[in-house]
Amino acid sequence: MAEEFTVRPVAHVIGGREKPTDDYWGGTKSIIRIDDPRFDEESTRGLDEFSHLEVVFYFHLTDPADLHFGARAARDNPEWPKVGVFGHRNMRRVNWLGVSRCKLLKVDGLDLHVEDLDAVDGTPVLDIKPWFQEMGPRSETAQPSWVGEMLVDYFAPQQD
Repeated sequence: MAEEFTVRPVAHVIGGREKPTDDYWGGTKSIIRIDDPRFDEESTRGLDEFSHLEVVFYFHLTDPADLHFGARAARDNPEWPKVGVFGHRNMRRVNWLGVSRCKLLKVDGLDLHVEDLDAVDGTPVLDIKPWFQEMGPRSETAQPSWVGEMLVDYFAPQQD
């Protein structure tokens, strides 16, 4: 039996991209504005000593009817294999949660200036964590070749 729980945003993304897209997130600058009244500037003390953040957010623009529990090809590309919902990192999530690592540029009170956050303007942020190297993979990583093909331009600079 699944437990249900309620979460509420601690922040929102300000600026950056207005619409989610598949590629060209590189160089995207935005602000994570901590706007939950439970927090004051003490909540960001020491955060400026970290280079990167891990951000948990809610895919608020996703169509709730666009959830596929079965296997499908990423980006509906027939050249890539079909994989199940847990083999994807896109917005078609069971609980609509995204996780992104981004560069922390500056802390200004409750405004966290970041780069390469792949969340759009207005995105509710559920949690913010500093990135610890020691919490990353502790052994060699592996992934299928289609992932590298798909993400070749993901963090390339945005095309104008």
